[in-house]
Amino acid sequence: MEPTAGPVRYQKLLLWDPGLESEEEEEGTAETLILDTWRPQDSSGNEVGGLPGAWARLVAALLLLAVGFSLAVRQLHTQGGSTETLGSVAPPPSGHAHHPGVYHHGAIISPAATCSHLGRELLVAGGNVVDAGVGAALCLAVVHPHATGLGAMFWGLFYNSSSGNSTALTSGPAQTLVPGLGLPSALPTLRLLHTRFGRLPWPRLLVGPTTLAQEGFLVDAPLARALAAQGTKGLCPLLCHTDGRPLGPGARAINPKLAAVLRRAALAPTPDLAGEALLGLLARDLGLEGPSAGPMPTLEPALQLPVPQGILLTTPSPSAGPELLTLLQAALHSRGPSSDPCPPLLQATVTPVSSVLATVDSSGSVLLLTSSLNSSFGSGHLSPSTGVLLSNLVVKSAPNVWACPLILHSSLDDTEADVLGLVASGTPAVAKVMTRTLLSHLAGSQTQAQQGPTESPSICGQGTLLQVAAHAEHAHVSSVPHDCCPFQGF
Repeated sequence: MEPTAGPVRYQKLLLWDPGLESEEEEEGTAETLILDTWRPQDSSGNEVGGLPGAWARLVAALLLLAVGFSLAVRQLHTQGGSTETLGSVAPPPSGHAHHPGVYHHGAIISPAATCSHLGRELLVAGGNVVDAGVGAALCLAVVHPHATGLGAMFWGLFYNSSSGNSTALTSGPAQTLVPGLGLPSALPTLRLLHTRFGRLPWPRLLVGPTTLAQEGFLVDAPLARALAAQGTKGLCPLLCHTDGRPLGPGARAINPKLAAVLRRAALAPTPDLAGEALLGLLARDLGLEGPSAGPMPTLEPALQLPVPQGILLTTPSPSAGPELLTLLQAALHSRGPSSDPCPPLLQATVTPVSSVLATVDSSGSVLLLTSSLNSSFGSGHLSPSTGVLLSNLVVKSAPNVWACPLILHSSLDDTEADVLGLVASGTPAVAKVMTRTLLSHLAGSQTQAQQGPTESPSICGQGTLLQVAAHAEHAHVSSVPHDCCPFQGF
C-alpha cells in the first residue's frame, strides 16, 4: 500500500460528500476506513502484526478530522467577527474625543452622583429621557431626603423631539393630610409621567432606588451639610448614629420601610394605585381614617412664548412659569436684562428648598424635573411605617416660586443649538435668574451650548443652575457652579 493512499482518502471524507462516499464504497475503500475491530484472531498471531497498522490508520483519521473541524470553526469565527465589526456602532479608535459633558447619545445631570449613574444605566438599557429622569428622581427621594422625597411636590417639563410636543407635569394643587403636613404626591405624579411617555417597564425604574433604600446608601456632602444645619430632631434613627449624632459624609444610611413602599409601588398597575399603599400607611401612623382625596397630578400642554430665536416653553400656573415668561418678554422688548436681576441676599433666609435634575438625548428630547418639600427635611415628620418625610407645603394661592423649568426650542434654520433646557433651585427669585441666564445665552456666542450655560461663577451667589442642550447631534450637560451636580452620559 502506498503511504499517501490512506491520508488522501481520509481528507476526502472530511468534505462530507455523499456522492464521494458512495464511490469509495464501490471501489472497496470502505473496508480500509471502517475497521472491523471484532475480527477473530488467528492462531499464528498474524493480528499482532496487522493490528497496529489498523490502529495507526484510525488515529490518523481522527487527527485529520480534528484538524478539519478546527479549520472549519476558525473560518466560521472569522466570518462572524467580520459581520460583527461591520454592524458595530462603536467608533474606531481614531482619537475622537469630546469636552466633559458632551455625549453621542444621551446624558443626565442631578445633585447626587449615585442618581446620575442610575439614570445613565437606564439610558444604556434602552430607556428614554423620561425613564432616566423618573428613575433618578426616585433615587434622589432615597438619598437626598433633605430636599426631595416621596412626600415632595413635583413639577416637570418634557419636550418630545419625535412628536414635537411639549408637556407640563404637575402634582396638582397642594393638599394636606393634617395641618402642617402635606399630602404625598410623588409616586402617582412620576408614575403618570412614565405611563404616558416612558419606554422601560415601570418596575425596572424602581430596582435601583429600592436597593439603595434596603441595602443602604452613603451620605454625601449635601445631605451631611443639611443634617449638620438641621439637627436630628425627628430624623432618628434613619439619619442618626446610635448616640443621636447626625450621620456625616460617608456614613451608611438604610431605610427598609421606604424600600417596602417602593416594592409595593412597583406592582401598581396604574398611577392612581401607585401611592395608595403609602397613603394607607400614613393614615394609620397619623390615626386618620384616610385622606379625603388622593393627589391629582396632571399632564397638560406647556406654556409657549414665540421669540425671534425660536419658542420658549415652561410650566403653567401655579408654578412660576408665567412670571418667567412675563420677565423674558419684557426683557426682550427692552433688548437686555434688568440692571439688578438678583434679589437682596437677605431673602435667602426664606428660600424654599428644592431639588432639580435634567436629562437630554442627542435627538433633542429633554426632561426637566424640579421638586420640593418646602423646607429642609420638609416638616421634619418621619413616618415610622413608611420611612417617608412629609412636606410642610400648605394650600396657598401663591405660585410655587421654585418651579419654573425652561426650554428654548430653536428655529429650524438655527444650526448651532437645537434645544436648550434650563432648571434652577435654591434661590428666592428663580424666574429672575432664569431670565438673566437665557438672555446671556441669546446675546452671547452660540458656542455656549458646548462650554456651559453662563460665564458667571454662581447664580446670584445662591443655589444651582442646570443646563442641558441638544447641539450638533450630541447631548450636552453643564451646571453653575460647575462642580455642584455630577453628570453621566454615553
